[in-house]
Amino acid sequence: MTLAFDGTIVVPAADPDDGERTATALAPHLTPTSSVVVVNVIEKAGGAPDKASVEQREEYAEEIFERTRGPLETTGATVETDVLYGTDVVERIFTEAKDRNADAVVFAARPGNRLAELLTGDVARRMVKEASVPVVALPQADA
Repeated sequence: MTLAFDGTIVVPAADPDDGERTATALAPHLTPTSSVVVVNVIEKAGGAPDKASVEQREEYAEEIFERTRGPLETTGATVETDVLYGTDVVERIFTEAKDRNADAVVFAARPGNRLAELLTGDVARRMVKEASVPVVALPQADA
């Protein structure tokens, strides 16, 4: 069975490596009718001081988008990028997916150990458990 995305998909990217890894895994599954929306969520602290200024985080998001676009350029798919803001990353991703009538949220799980997952809240696990649209976890490139 061949997996192809011919509608709108939302692709969250947390950092440049994550974006590039996901885009590389995603590219073979895109068609000229695919519409990819790469998003980076700038997490607001909800009253607590933020770790970095919004301007710094927006510049970082542009770096993420630049690295993510590379593997997608030759696919023929439409590619958009969007910086999102919210206090809950997973909730914000699914809100965006619903707002765009996305067919799915697609990501490649980041490599890491169980301790790192526990400390970071394991966004990937929450995305699957709290899904309000279909979620596709792409396999690792070396898997």
